[in-house]
Order: sequence, then C-alpha cells, then structure tokens
Amino acid sequence: MQLAQGLLSELESEAATTRKLLELCPEDQAGWKPHAKSFSLGDLALHLSNIPGWTTSTLAGTELDLAPPGGGGFKPPEFESMTAVLDGFDANVRGAIDALGKASNEDLGVGWSLKNAGETLFTMPRMAVLRVWVLNHLIHHRGQLSVYLRLLDIPLPSIYGPTADTEG
Repeated sequence: MQLAQGLLSELESEAATTRKLLELCPEDQAGWKPHAKSFSLGDLALHLSNIPGWTTSTLAGTELDLAPPGGGGFKPPEFESMTAVLDGFDANVRGAIDALGKASNEDLGVGWSLKNAGETLFTMPRMAVLRVWVLNHLIHHRGQLSVYLRLLDIPLPSIYGPTADTEG
C-alpha cells in the first residue's frame, strides 16, 4: 500500500470540513479577535487556507528556511477577502492532492528540515511533516476557527459529528 493514499483520503476529508467552516466566516468581521494575542478572524482563515499548500512544498524540497542567510525570509500573506481565502484554499488543496497522488513511499521517507537563519529547528521524514505540520496543524487551527465562529454566534456545521446547532 502506498502511504500517500492514507494521507490523501484524510486530507480530502479534512479539507472538505475545513472549507465548510471557512465559508461561514463573515468578511465584515475579518478584523475581529477573541483576545489581543489571537489571530484576527481573517488572518486565521488565511492561515488555514495556506496550510494545505505546505504539502506541495514539503514534497518538492527537503527544507524551508524561514529567514535564510542573505535575506528573502518568510513574510506572512495579508488578508484581502474571503473570496481570496476560499480560492487560495481550493488551489492549495488541489495542489496537495496532486502532489500526494504522485508521492511514493520512498518520497515520504526523505528527511525534511525546518530552519531559521540557517539553524535547523527540526528534521523529520516528510511523512511526519505532512502528518504533524499539515494535517494536525490544519485540524488544530480549524478547531480555533470553530471557537471564533461560536463566539460570533454563527451556527456550526457537523465536523466529526453533530454540533449544538445540528440535529442528531
């Protein structure tokens, strides 16, 4: 069995659920934060939109340096609109599905490193990166988004089962 097939089916399921929540985000509340140290609603939605795209970059290379020596470091994107968030999410999910569909067990066993200014923060097999830093990370922040929506009194759809807003 190709390991990527297990990740692929999980990604498809989690992406569908995540999109349902992203669709509920009111653009006029994009700047809202539940706490001063929290993401804004728009920035959290944008972060969720980008996470599936990490699949493609993880499988295409063996490292990411957030602040490479010599400059050109990572700059987080800025929220523009919920339409852009949803379009970006869909494109990132399509790219992730395509990349996973081509990944072999050997590809998933290759080491991948996260670096900052040339210093290695961690190295783990791509399979673990995809499991932890893509899927688990997506699920974690989706949980945050569900709390944001609840605090904004927006009814929540079923995620892994009924919510207080759904029947059954």
